[in-house]
Amino acid sequence: MGMTMTQKILASHASMQEVKAGQLVMANLDLVLGNDITTPVAINEFNKMGVNEVFDKKKIAIVPDHFAPNKDIKSAEQCKCTREFVYEKGIENYFEVGQMGIEHALLPEKGLVVSGDVVIGADSHTCTYGALGAFSTGVGSTDMAAGMASGKCWFKIPEAIQFILTGKMQKWVCGKDVILHIIGMIGVDGALYQSMEYTGPGVASLSMDDRFTISNMAIEAGAKNGIFEVDDKTLEYVKEHSTKVPVTFKADANAKYSRIIKIDLSTIRPTIAFPHLPDNTRTIDEVGEVKIDQVVIGSCTNGRIEDLRMAASIFKGKKVDPKIRTLIFPATQKIYLQALREGLIEIFIEAGVAVSTPTCGPCLGGYMGVLANGERALSTTNRNFVGRMGHPGSEVYLCSPAIAASSAITGKISSPEEVM
Repeated sequence: MGMTMTQKILASHASMQEVKAGQLVMANLDLVLGNDITTPVAINEFNKMGVNEVFDKKKIAIVPDHFAPNKDIKSAEQCKCTREFVYEKGIENYFEVGQMGIEHALLPEKGLVVSGDVVIGADSHTCTYGALGAFSTGVGSTDMAAGMASGKCWFKIPEAIQFILTGKMQKWVCGKDVILHIIGMIGVDGALYQSMEYTGPGVASLSMDDRFTISNMAIEAGAKNGIFEVDDKTLEYVKEHSTKVPVTFKADANAKYSRIIKIDLSTIRPTIAFPHLPDNTRTIDEVGEVKIDQVVIGSCTNGRIEDLRMAASIFKGKKVDPKIRTLIFPATQKIYLQALREGLIEIFIEAGVAVSTPTCGPCLGGYMGVLANGERALSTTNRNFVGRMGHPGSEVYLCSPAIAASSAITGKISSPEEVM
């Protein structure tokens, strides 16, 4: 029987010739990830196991990115607990403030994940690494603890939805619009515990940054993971960033899918998710008059260099509406430095934008942009649930960097054509 990309990767890591959807397997892990919120809980569970050492000091990555730099005493204690564990166990891939970035942008940049890997992370957007042709998925802190101790994890083999992509995106359309379009089409539970597998001639037209964004939001459709077929662009990225040897898994021609969805990328319009779910989508042509109070550009979804370039191309020579608080968060220190060298940071500051060190803070309503009652934020982040970025009475609209930048200038949700 044929297997999908995800099924082949999991079969390989479980030392099995074949697996089927619904089957339980124990697979070897290539990387275990935690952050400053989830790692302290995992440490407690790890200590309960009576294990003295982690399974492999090179195959664990800890990134303090949610409340770091520390926002208060409690977050400082969480980071201290994490830091002490890292040093005690000799974990090599720990990224302190000044070296760190937002975890799901940082790990591929550091070459810690490559094609064919199996990765678990105590963060739901660990599915990002499917852009590289890896199987990666979010888990709870207890599974993280077990993974750190044993280097293994139980998985139920997922069914898959195949997305066949054709065509090329229009100007001002990017990966964020593609995944919002898809989630709007299938719903927030449309891929529940399934693998979202992307293939077809349209994949070649997508940049790696586009693919990271699309894979990142697989969880917003309820998926176990998102994964792209590996091509030359993938392998070039891996070669540039990693010394690890990638392994390519291609779906069999007779692989079984729960459904097959064909998408012509050229037909997708800039898309916005209205409150309070990512599948409550409208195209820019259907938005109407929606005034906003704050714009956020960044996060593990859209804080990469292409996102910043897109925003800068709109902000250049313009000013944000003085009533709009506009915040930009480069996803890593390397991206921040590249943006600085390209003159993007200067463009942002001259436009009246506040630029921050990498942090997840505003995305989860932790700090650096928390919303008050009745306020509206337009954000390039990945979730717009009730109270996601602050007060339960606030609203979050999700969009691409192009829409975010344009709207910061006009004070309402707008397209680039309205300001260019």
